[in-house]
Amino acid sequence: MTVTTVAARAPWSAVVPAGALLTVTDLHGNQAVDFLVYDAHDTAVRYSAPDTLQAQGGIFLTTGSVLMSNAHTPLMTVTADTCGRHDTIGGACSKESNTLRYGHHTWSQHACVDNFLAEGARHGLGKRDLVGNVNWFMNVPVEEDGTLGIVDGISAPGLRVALRAETDVLVLVSNCPQINNPCNGFDPTPIAVGITAAGGTHTGRGGGTDAGTSGREGSAGA
Repeated sequence: MTVTTVAARAPWSAVVPAGALLTVTDLHGNQAVDFLVYDAHDTAVRYSAPDTLQAQGGIFLTTGSVLMSNAHTPLMTVTADTCGRHDTIGGACSKESNTLRYGHHTWSQHACVDNFLAEGARHGLGKRDLVGNVNWFMNVPVEEDGTLGIVDGISAPGLRVALRAETDVLVLVSNCPQINNPCNGFDPTPIAVGITAAGGTHTGRGGGTDAGTSGREGSAGA
């Protein structure tokens, strides 16, 4: 099956039609995938972490979890998950957070916020449109004292998550470039993404609506 391979550290985006499935595959294991989703027809309606956590009663995502919007409407539903759980509270790395956490020498390093801004700009989105995001395959446990730990991932090569679009949605992906903590095993790697139409027809590159430019075509089991 032909899918899109998104290079390490790169962004990707697509419009996923209602009823279609988006599959994200961790090709090499332990690779965080930062993820935002918007109503394709009204991007003011976008993923809301508080609404999602309140609706499902927990902070981790897995099969059956529904990504809710800030209007408390469903955007996407996780229909399959071979990893087990995914993060909703760790956020996206940025030059500012890298500097605060790891030192000023990290300022020049590429970050997820850079990817989101670059890819979002192609759809008329700016910094004000960035919200708390999902981190597929990222392991962020909450410690007993309430602090967050960014630790070794629980993913492995070939594990994947599939999401059904509940309405036409715009998806932004940052294949996380972070090298200062274990979320990518200190070595960012490619991922695979694919879209299966509601009738079951698989399409690469967003089924003709993919707006991503940074991924490269390739074959992978998806």
